[in-house]
Amino acid sequence: MARPAAALIESEYRALAEFRYAMRAFIAFSEAAAGASGVTTQQYQALLVIKAHPEQAVLVRELAEQMLLKHNNAVQLADRLVDARLIRREGSKLDKRAVLLKLTAKGEAKIAYLAAIHFRELVRRREQFVDISRMVTRLDYE
Repeated sequence: MARPAAALIESEYRALAEFRYAMRAFIAFSEAAAGASGVTTQQYQALLVIKAHPEQAVLVRELAEQMLLKHNNAVQLADRLVDARLIRREGSKLDKRAVLLKLTAKGEAKIAYLAAIHFRELVRRREQFVDISRMVTRLDYE
């Protein structure tokens, strides 16, 4: 029988607190790494969204959705990335009204560097994330 979500035990509270700390520490790392490389955390995340997309190009609407932004905020973010020459706008071949956001060579180099150091940091912190993952897979919450 499933245990109700409100009935946490002490080890689960500890695991949640450790997971929260691991996330906050990773975010602090990310902010520092992005800043040291000359971009904001939000700009790094936008570059990552574009790079991770199967076509390595996204519509502004998709960028807004992936980053949990309002459309106009995603447009402003794209404008700043274009100004920094990290992305370019390109007309869609499928929909003449649509504009795709694609990485420039400079954007490719920036995301390659930042993603690599972020991935190394995740590997370094893997045990912090694995602990909560193991606990959650053992539980049956509804």
